[in-house]
Amino acid sequence: MTLISQTAGRSLRPSSSRGFFATLASAAYALFERLERRSAVKTLTELDDRALRDIGITRSQIEDAVYGQVKAELTRYL
Repeated sequence: MTLISQTAGRSLRPSSSRGFFATLASAAYALFERLERRSAVKTLTELDDRALRDIGITRSQIEDAVYGQVKAELTRYL
């Protein structure tokens, strides 16, 4: 009977610290990815039109290309 009263107040769920660290790691990864993509957009924006044409994109397609929203006309270059 003593065993039941001791465990009655305890949660049966696993430690919530694992969920906290997973959430923290996910947020850090998302932040790192965002910073990397911003850097790529900045780098591509600094290129001249000829260099962009060599890559196969126009200035208006920079963000779409960096964020993975490749349009159908871009796929022929990939």
